[in-house]
Order: sequence, then C-alpha cells, then structure tokens
Amino acid sequence: MEEPLTLLRKASARLPASGEDFQLVLYGTDSDDEEHLALVLGDVTTPEPVLARVHSECFTGDVLGSARCDCGEQLLKAIARIAAEGRGVLVYLRQEGRGIGLLAKLQAYNLQDEGYDTVEANLLLGHQADERDYSVAAAILNELGVQAIRLLTNNPSKIEGLLARGIEVADRIPLQGSVTAENEVYLQTKRMRMKHWLNLDGEPGVADGRSAKHFAP
Repeated sequence: MEEPLTLLRKASARLPASGEDFQLVLYGTDSDDEEHLALVLGDVTTPEPVLARVHSECFTGDVLGSARCDCGEQLLKAIARIAAEGRGVLVYLRQEGRGIGLLAKLQAYNLQDEGYDTVEANLLLGHQADERDYSVAAAILNELGVQAIRLLTNNPSKIEGLLARGIEVADRIPLQGSVTAENEVYLQTKRMRMKHWLNLDGEPGVADGRSAKHFAP
C-alpha cells in the first residue's frame, strides 16, 4: 500500500490564456523535489464531471515546439478545450520524458536517431518504457475538490493510474495531435507498443473508442 503524500499549495495567481482567466496553482510535495502545477478554470468542485488533462512535462515539446512528439500540441489543445468549455483543470506534472528525466530523454533521442523506437531506447538506457506516477495528480485533483473527471487522454495507463488512486474517471475524451514525418514512428510506437488510442492514416487505433467506463472496478 502506498504511503499518502503530503501536498502543499505554495501560491496561486491569475493567468489569462485562450481568452479566459485561469488560476495557476503551484504545489510542492514530500514525495519529490519538484514543483507541480494546476491550471484551473471556473468552479471545479461541483458534482458534474470536470473536463481535465493530466499532462507530464515535455520541455522539448511544450517549450521548444519539438516536432519529435505531439506533447506541445496536446498541451495547447487541452487548454483551448477547457477554455471553450468554460470550466476545467489541467494538472502539469514535472516528470520529464515519461519520468526518466531530461538527460536520459536526450540520450534516448540519440538512440532513436540510430533507429530504435522510444520504448527500445528507454530500455537500453536501463529505464522502463514509462516511469510516470500519478499519485501527485490524484492528490492535486483531491485538493482542488474535483469529484469526477472527463479525462483528455489517449493513454489507457493514465486512466488506470488515476482510478487506482481513487479518482473517478467518468469518461475519456480523445486528444490527438497531428501526424508528421518527424513524429509518425513515435506515434506508431505509442499505438502499437503502449496501446494508446490513436487513429493514424485513418486506421483505427488499438482498442480505439473504448471509454474510461471499461476500466472502472
């Protein structure tokens, strides 16, 4: 059984984005040395499931606009979707490179340029394919008073991770980025080896169309 973590709300401030006034909340925990964030719009404490995105940090994609992945595009689309709905939350977790860190991520990039896919590169570096943990995300959602979410994701493991930590995932909302020559292999690896729900070249993704309800206990 996991030890409950201590979550500390450090600060919050108004952040205008996508035409709406969000609140950006900064958190610290006793489980790591990172500072995690929540971008919140409207009242997220009501019983109706809240549109939500749990996004893991991708410096290269989110900040630099890397074409190697779809992370930056997913981040912007999620913020825009929440703004359009007028209510929701985006949890931004500081777990770079699926949890392996920026150094290992850049080393993995070099292996990918030699022909290995993202899973193979991580394994060759002594890491798991995906080392992310969703305990902090669950703690943040609980601290915000969120009762249930409609999760913007293509990743079944993210749904399973949140359900395992007591978060009610009422539904899954697809969030697919563009397919390009630079990220096609990356997306195919997500689809085939990590079972992400992705539609590439008009073909149904693995387990395409399954909702979060299929994962509920």
